[in-house]
Amino acid sequence: QVQLVESGGDSVQPGGSLRLSCRASGSLLRLYDMAWYRQAPGKQRELVAVSTSGENTNYADSVKSRFTIARDNAKNTVYLQMNSLKAEHTAVYFCNAKQLSSDYWGQGTQVTVSS
Repeated sequence: QVQLVESGGDSVQPGGSLRLSCRASGSLLRLYDMAWYRQAPGKQRELVAVSTSGENTNYADSVKSRFTIARDNAKNTVYLQMNSLKAEHTAVYFCNAKQLSSDYWGQGTQVTVSS
């Protein structure tokens, strides 16, 4: 069993930056593929970025060059650095851990981009 706790969500102005954190407990994060998803009001949850257990990364086209996913296995934490934020990035951001048939979610952290 893996418990995931996100933090770092906030309200920022357009052009600002945020770093989200997702701390895992209950198992070793390095064994899991880790991902960030987001869900905007009235929309479906969508994949933002992935960091595999082999430390390969992949991004949604809409966030490439703006967002960076990184993992610190020693701290059992995965991060999402978000730069040049736009209003369209407003959403609840969720952390996900996946290994074979196991799939775990955090509770989400709110990111609001508004002037």
